[in-house]
Amino acid sequence: MKRAQYLLIIIFLAAAGFYYGLNFVYASKPGDIRYLNREIDELNEKLITAQILANKLDRVYTLFEENLALSAKDSLAEDASMPFLNSITEKLDQLGITLLNIRPRPSMAKGRYISTPYELEIQCNYNELGALMAELERSERLITVEEFLVKNDVARLKTFRDAEQLLKQSIEMRISTLTLIKGKSNG
Repeated sequence: MKRAQYLLIIIFLAAAGFYYGLNFVYASKPGDIRYLNREIDELNEKLITAQILANKLDRVYTLFEENLALSAKDSLAEDASMPFLNSITEKLDQLGITLLNIRPRPSMAKGRYISTPYELEIQCNYNELGALMAELERSERLITVEEFLVKNDVARLKTFRDAEQLLKQSIEMRISTLTLIKGKSNG
């Protein structure tokens, strides 16, 4: 009989211990875990955003580094920048575009930046022209395409019989590099 009482007391104490553990010790844990999981997700989103911004800021830094002149007399702001001319001819060669002519024009100051125009005459097909536009957009230099003219007249159809020659278009482009001039600080 005493054994049964001891066993009953032990079972009662064990049940009370389990009840206490489930209701008072572990009851809030699933809620805490869900809360902490949400907090981890939010912090991961912030981390990813910070990483994206850091990458974009690197591009912004490169953009300023390649396009910011300390004054209007800086080598970056001069007419017919040789590094730019070398860069553009290299891109044209990589894309398989034939450069017929390139004419630098005098720079023009426009407020806080200097525009240096170039007139290009190239020969390429439409896919190559699209690839060139994409390369100009991706360039570290600020480049604007002022205008382009595709010389595709009827007389051209009469003179060329070969389909490959008809695909190549003669295109005149006017592009400009923009150079930002560092302003005087007001401090």
